[in-house]
Amino acid sequence: MTEVPKTKKTSARGKVTKTTKSSSLTQQAYEAIKEKVINLYFLPGQYLNEAAICELLGLGRTPVHQALQRLQSEGLIDVVPRKGIIVQPDSISQIIEFLKARLTVETEIARLAAEHAHPDDVAELKAILDSQGRLQNHGGEINAFVECDHAFHIKICDMSRSRVLGDFAKSLHERCSRSWYLHLWQTLDRDASEKQHRAILKAIKSRDGEGAAAAMRDHLTNLCERVTKVHHTTSRSGQSLPPVARTGRTGKPID
Repeated sequence: MTEVPKTKKTSARGKVTKTTKSSSLTQQAYEAIKEKVINLYFLPGQYLNEAAICELLGLGRTPVHQALQRLQSEGLIDVVPRKGIIVQPDSISQIIEFLKARLTVETEIARLAAEHAHPDDVAELKAILDSQGRLQNHGGEINAFVECDHAFHIKICDMSRSRVLGDFAKSLHERCSRSWYLHLWQTLDRDASEKQHRAILKAIKSRDGEGAAAAMRDHLTNLCERVTKVHHTTSRSGQSLPPVARTGRTGKPID
């Protein structure tokens, strides 16, 4: 039997390594750009230049281009012929749609998280809520709330052990996280959110699946009602919400 030349085996392994490295760089570019969009480093309506993004991230054109394609499919950016890449804004009506989708998905996720709850996970969930006061002293009320809220909901997604539902919920929550900086800061009720988060934690700790689902439903329904109220108020008055909360975050031009 004829042996396969060793050089070809090495070449095959090399191709796998190259592909893996390329995928890793694309994921790195995707996560970095997405974070800058969500945190308003890149502002809604801002035009971006692919070459400038490469320079900013210290990455080549291929991973950045592939990352931008993925972000376009998720609706965070859009490629405009002869103009470049534009960061897409989210309207209040879109935000309400995201919240309604979260209401459906995260209710089930909370139930699953309670059923699979482990003491270490519950302790971490509590630590996240306890950290908000410390974070506020360092980054301001909105920044502290968004960071804590995001970590809390993402941890519950991980505890659910449902990768499909979890990934979907994480994507929806990321879109809503950006919305806090854009519009939702006017609806912030820290005391209500704190009470609702603690109710979710209590049910998960007790491994009460139905109780956790009900607490999550109450939490997201309350938020959706507050956003809807602001939306109706501004629609009737013909006014628009101030676009960005005063959090110290500023958009960076990237031409």
